[in-house]
Amino acid sequence: MGNIGALYRAVAAQLADVLRPGDVAALVTDDTYQVCVIVGAGPSGLAAAACLRDKSVPAVVLERGDRIAPLWHERTNEHLPKRFCELPLMEFPDDYPEYITGLQYIKYLEGYAAKFEIRPVFNTTVVSAHYDNTSGLRRVSVRAADPAVGDTEYIARCLVVATGENAERVVPKIPGLGGFAGEVTHVGDCKSGEAYRGKRVLVVGSGNSAMDVARDLCGTYGARPAVVARDAVHVLPLEVFGTPTLELASMLLDRWWIPLWAADKMLAVAARLALGDLAKLGLRRPAAGPLERTGTCVRTPVFDCGALEGIRAGDIAVVPAVARFCGGKVELVDGRALDIDAVVLATGRRSNLPQAEWQGGRISGYPATAFPCGWDGQCGLYAVGFSRRSFGGASKDAVRVAEEIAGAWREREGTEPAGHRERRGVHVVF
Repeated sequence: MGNIGALYRAVAAQLADVLRPGDVAALVTDDTYQVCVIVGAGPSGLAAAACLRDKSVPAVVLERGDRIAPLWHERTNEHLPKRFCELPLMEFPDDYPEYITGLQYIKYLEGYAAKFEIRPVFNTTVVSAHYDNTSGLRRVSVRAADPAVGDTEYIARCLVVATGENAERVVPKIPGLGGFAGEVTHVGDCKSGEAYRGKRVLVVGSGNSAMDVARDLCGTYGARPAVVARDAVHVLPLEVFGTPTLELASMLLDRWWIPLWAADKMLAVAARLALGDLAKLGLRRPAAGPLERTGTCVRTPVFDCGALEGIRAGDIAVVPAVARFCGGKVELVDGRALDIDAVVLATGRRSNLPQAEWQGGRISGYPATAFPCGWDGQCGLYAVGFSRRSFGGASKDAVRVAEEIAGAWREREGTEPAGHRERRGVHVVF
């Protein structure tokens, strides 16, 4: 991390290009002090902020949405056992079920933020972030949703990017979709299936969200959904012999040190025994195993929560890729044409990690270097929640990042006055 004490003692001279002369003195004597800017108020950002606060390191959290964990307001069910969803330093309430709902997780996150006194700055979008060679600090330009607030620039010693692996919606470009006669909605905007009651709905996608939506539409609202399974997909049972599948995978890899390829084989056999041959239902299994695909392609397996029952009963259709839309019809690559009333895009989400100075570069929105080096960038730049290991990986990232930053904090504690001030559109956080 370098000699931060020396850096601070020279800060008045080094910030000449950032602050006006009168600002420097005011900055040094201010009685509040931040050391980090954290981008994202989802689980990863909250975990990072909590771990830093636990070590008495101040941080400011920026969130482009208007609430904590806005993505989680789009989800109805979580397919992971609750113990795999916990963030550092706080367990779930005892009365929570083994598999929590999206609403329950939101309440947990809100309680988490309250416990650690995390107060994100909402409706704030990061416009740019770069390392300032003159000052040796990070310059983070942000824009508020309210035009009256204007732009602000944060100056920080450390920047923690915690926007997560699912920050941006993936919207496919399908010929004719823009001219489709019916309603087209992204799954994140489907707050209720009531609008689809009794309708013929094409669900584009075959992941967890797609299967959940299809099951809900036919089971609760009497709709007739058809799921588009363009690509091969792994479908796993929620539990294997009473043990959550994710817990079994964790034991195979971490407790029993089973090689990845062997663990994948075991999971595939367990899925075949529990669920049968899904190719007969139109769901092809990929050549690469479920764990391998999660790590290399960021394609998580589908955990069956009842959708297969609907498919076998004929309540949910499985169709191949879409060729084009034409009026109120959809043409499939196998030549069939279906009459449909509405389209729900359940085509996934992706990381929006910017191209920055990560060691080894970036691959598909993720730091290219392997964990744990992937969370440690250069010059005080960190990433939390990009290890492709779900909540457990994000929690480990948060703990390690906090330890690294806190170590530097302790190195200079007592020698540097606190300082944080917003002046003339500039936030100084160092």
